[in-house]
Order: sequence, then C-alpha cells, then structure tokens
Amino acid sequence: MDIPTQKVAVITGAGSGIGRETALIFLKNNYKVALAGRNQITLDETIHLSKQYSSNAITVQTDITDQKSITELFEKVKKHFKRLDVLFNNAGIGAPPIPFEELPFEKWQDVVSTNLTGTFLCSQEAIKIMKSQNPSGGRIINNGSISAHSPRLYSAPYTATKHAITGLTKSICLDGRKHKIVCSQIDIGNAGTDMTERMKNGVLQANGNTEIEPTFNVKHVAKSLLHIANLPLDTNVPFITIMASEMPFMGRG
Repeated sequence: MDIPTQKVAVITGAGSGIGRETALIFLKNNYKVALAGRNQITLDETIHLSKQYSSNAITVQTDITDQKSITELFEKVKKHFKRLDVLFNNAGIGAPPIPFEELPFEKWQDVVSTNLTGTFLCSQEAIKIMKSQNPSGGRIINNGSISAHSPRLYSAPYTATKHAITGLTKSICLDGRKHKIVCSQIDIGNAGTDMTERMKNGVLQANGNTEIEPTFNVKHVAKSLLHIANLPLDTNVPFITIMASEMPFMGRG
C-alpha cells in the first residue's frame, strides 16, 4: 500500500473569502491543493498570497454549474496529484433579497445549480477518485451555512439549497461508509469576508427592521476546516456550527 506523504485537497470557490483562507491554511500545513473557481485572476491572487508554498498548488478555472467543467477539474487533479484526500465544497451564491413571489425562475435555477447541483457533481467526481485510489477513502466537507437551520427574510433559494446540503451530507456519510469516505458539514454564520461587509451597514431582520450584525475572523473557519481534514478516517465531525457569538441566530425571529 502506498501511504501518501502529503494529503491532497480540492477547494471550490478558492479565489476569495472562506475558500481563499482555507486554501492558504491548508498549503501552510503541508497539503497539496487544487484551487478551483470561476475567476482565474482571483485564483492567481490566492496563489500569490501563498507563494512560498505555491509548488504544492494548482489553479483550475472551473464553472461549478457545468458538469463538463467539473469533470475536467477532477481529471486534472488526478493527473497532477495522483490522488484526492479532501474535497471542500465551498462555492456558493445567493439570490437578490426580494419577495418570494417576485423571484425570477432563472435566479432560482442559478442558486440551485451552484449550491446544490455543483456540490453533488463535485462530490460524485471526488468519490470516484477516493474509491479507486490506494489507500482508498477520503473526506468531503460541505459548506452548509446557518441558513441550513434557519432562513433570513427573502432567502428561499439559498435557504432551500442549504437545507438540501444537510440531506446530501447525510447521504454521503451513509453511502461512502463502506469505501472509507466520510462527510462533514460546516455551518458558518457571519464570517468576516467581502460577502458580509454589508453587515456593517445593517441587514434585514425577520421583524422587518434593518440592524447591524457582528462578524468574526474568517481565519477561525479555516482552522476548523483544517482540524476536520486532519482527523483519521475512522473519526468524523458530521456537523459543526461556527458563528459570531452575538449574531441573532439563537432566537432568530
């Protein structure tokens, strides 16, 4: 049996935010990493930030809504790194916060294609590699969100997909068991990224008011992901929530 000297990880949405911080901490901790995302420029920026470890990284411009693009991503990973130990399904989008009945169907489709179908397709391709490699097995980590538990106002597409991710996580846990493939879900609330900058100006609450919400350092999310990824495959954290302590999740509504 060939024991890998370095673990290999694929991170989607690696050009910014949570994906970028996770890629940086994985590289710093001796992982080989494939950074996937739509924007080659931002992927290159992430690599530049980790330049002392860049020999352990590749960037793959990937459209997470396109099956062919996803297949090509994992083909490149297998060709370049020979195996896959960790997949972090991080890429995701939301829809405009407008009344439920006014949301265009195309916006619904965009969110479902990215957040749910993209995660499904990436997980499929990862499992194919993880089953066939020697030693077999691996770990898939899905970005769930606080919205996997409780919605914000006018967030039906995002909330629906994040609830669905929970079902997908449980299914992968069960279906992957005989192949030593485990699955986790990290539910993140108000990590400090470009996407949560709007919190500083106030966001719509369930009662219709607009209020400022606290955020927390995104590096803590990356550290949590690294901890899960470093666990042996006979140990799993199926679900973990990390959030700003004073955000209005507990008692939302």
